[in-house]
Amino acid sequence: MAILLQFLTGLIFGLGLIVAGMADPAKVLNFLDLTGTWDPSLAFVMAGAIAVTFFGFRLALRRPQPILAKRFHLPTASGVDARVVVGPAIFGIGWGLSGLCPGPALTLLGFGLPSAFIFVAAMAAGMAIARWRDGRQAADVSGPQRAPHQT
Repeated sequence: MAILLQFLTGLIFGLGLIVAGMADPAKVLNFLDLTGTWDPSLAFVMAGAIAVTFFGFRLALRRPQPILAKRFHLPTASGVDARVVVGPAIFGIGWGLSGLCPGPALTLLGFGLPSAFIFVAAMAAGMAIARWRDGRQAADVSGPQRAPHQT
């Protein structure tokens, strides 16, 4: 049952991206081009998404637990570090260059667009590199593991 609800939720989300124009790279690039052919219509899409998220989270967090899980999984970090600055910067650069971000790119995979496959492959590579880097940093923090000294 949970997997069916997840599928339907993803399908509705993808359809919403298509209807709103967020899956059209040309429309997104026109939204980001403030000095050229600026198209402010996506600002209304984003404002609507922010409003739904704002009220949706408040409503959901009134519940003792999520509907399909035993507990909520909320972020615990509250500080600003390099990841909080660099990650969104890389996201914005990729969005500005391609007109795609992860949600619309995954939606466009269903249409078999080569640009979506290239974007998703690059996104997966970036995620793998970040995971590898995080693993190396965690190992550096804990220090090298030494075998016990034998006499």
